[in-house]
Amino acid sequence: MGGGQLLVVLDRDSPVPLQQQLCDQISGSVRTGRLRAGDPVPPSRELAHQLGVSRTVVTRAYELLRANGVLTSRRGSGTRVSGAVPDLPHRDPPARAPLRPEPPLPTDAGSPLWRPWEPAPMHRPDGAYDFRHGTPALASFPVARWRQSLAEAVSRADAVALGYGPAEGSPALRDQITALLRRSRALDVSREHTIVTSGATQAMDILVRQLVGPDDVVVIEDPSHTVLRQIFGYSRAAVVPVPVDSEGLRVDEIADRVRGHGLDPARVRLVYVTPSHQFPTGFVMSERRRRALLRWAREHGVTVLEDDYHNEFSFTAERLPSLAADPQGADVAYVGSFSKTLFPSLRIGYAVLPPHLVRPFLGIKWITDRLTPTLTQEALAEFVGSGAYARHIGRMDRLYRQRRARLLEALYEHFGAGVRVSGAAAGLHVLVTFGGAPGTDETAIVRAAATRGVRVYPASGYFVAHPPSEPAFLIGYAALPTARITEGVALLAAAVRDVTAR
Repeated sequence: MGGGQLLVVLDRDSPVPLQQQLCDQISGSVRTGRLRAGDPVPPSRELAHQLGVSRTVVTRAYELLRANGVLTSRRGSGTRVSGAVPDLPHRDPPARAPLRPEPPLPTDAGSPLWRPWEPAPMHRPDGAYDFRHGTPALASFPVARWRQSLAEAVSRADAVALGYGPAEGSPALRDQITALLRRSRALDVSREHTIVTSGATQAMDILVRQLVGPDDVVVIEDPSHTVLRQIFGYSRAAVVPVPVDSEGLRVDEIADRVRGHGLDPARVRLVYVTPSHQFPTGFVMSERRRRALLRWAREHGVTVLEDDYHNEFSFTAERLPSLAADPQGADVAYVGSFSKTLFPSLRIGYAVLPPHLVRPFLGIKWITDRLTPTLTQEALAEFVGSGAYARHIGRMDRLYRQRRARLLEALYEHFGAGVRVSGAAAGLHVLVTFGGAPGTDETAIVRAAATRGVRVYPASGYFVAHPPSEPAFLIGYAALPTARITEGVALLAAAVRDVTAR
């Protein structure tokens, strides 16, 4: 606080002398913990100037507070709050009206849509065998090269770059994003329809606000990620889960499922899908199902929200283009991010929108946060444009292929025909079902694994209507070296044997 502002409000109409008011307020700040032991207070001249009083008022107040042991002064380090503050006499604050209890969050409604509440994926340095999904190999990120991009962006920054940039994002970064999407997703779009957001989550939140009103319906996949259920659940719409199978969303069931919730299929405004790697099953949407979805959306005037969350990591020879690459007359909003390809705290995502959605989307973006941090965007544009991004993706692709292969080998080695794996074609996790153990409690396996230092995450909470009848887990492998994957799977196998033997 030294040299900074101190929150003090003096009442010049009060009979209490100003220096006494100042003493009372500083003592009160210490008592409530706003000022703590060792915190500096502003020099007397500065505080006098801030409060518009003579310097004598402040010096006398400080003298009183030093005499009472509240403040201490030492040459060279200014005036600070004392390390051992005495018990200060205090006047009782005026009685306040009781606060109204907060309305419960929608998560408390007990609806299966809201299970489970998921903490953010953490990178644990404690060396446990943590098979959490959603965490890339952060230890392999080229930090020194990224630092170079940041330094480059800062050194080039002028008054324009330091001010409020355009809500749609840096032109340089949008150019790089469109070039990436053209090459990797066959998505040929102009910069004008590409908007930079603070992660994919913001893009989805804005689209829901923009497209969905009260009494409207949002269709999501079942199973699906809890975060997006929360995004959609906070909107004013009804959220209807529709099952997926190995070909993706069961499009022909949309209308019946919506009616089953007592709602009108004509009120569907948005259909959310993860066609290139369904979350959490990992199924890739078939060509036949893609055509059916786009036809249904076109006929019903519905926007398809395509979340391409693992777009850079595909492990099969055949890669299908994005839905937005050939929307066949339907409105498709495409959302992606750099959280899994680079690192989550970057908080840079993007939306590629049909032309008529761009302006209203930007209106909401401008109201919510003005813009995604500009210098970071410039650094990322440099990182991509220099070829560093492509080299990083190439290295990660090789690394993830090795780790994925090791995980699959280890699972089949320990569980044989008793294990079913889906989602190995793309992304950074697989869905693993332990067959032959119906009725086995997932939580018992989680506990038994935890005692061996292994963290695994049950998949049943992602399913709304038909959770798996056998224990199933989402197993992320990206952040674990192959040796730890081998050891972790052996320990997990011992835990599963323990629980099933019981």
